[in-house]
Amino acid sequence: MTLEVFGLLAFGALAWLWYDSTHVREIGVRAARRACEADGLQLLDDTVAIARLGLGRDDDGRLCLRRAYVFDFSDTGNNRRRGSLVMLGDQVQVINTGPRLVATAPTLH
Repeated sequence: MTLEVFGLLAFGALAWLWYDSTHVREIGVRAARRACEADGLQLLDDTVAIARLGLGRDDDGRLCLRRAYVFDFSDTGNNRRRGSLVMLGDQVQVINTGPRLVATAPTLH
């Protein structure tokens, strides 16, 4: 195999990875937005950022890329909290917005 063919194959693989990652990231943004709306939260910056990239197997045993993303949200409008989501291939596996504090009125004795 010549160096030119190897270079073209490497370029093609990188182009596919970029295209696939962009597509999956958009699915992640929509999932994070829906999760925030369902919990009455505000998705900040309207984006997710890749935190980890690895391999995993789907329910059929096929090898897929497992991507972990982080995103920021606000529960009061005055703060910034961190959430995360994990995607296996183009399927959302887990969305985490973590525990939130609930303000209660102080009790007087």
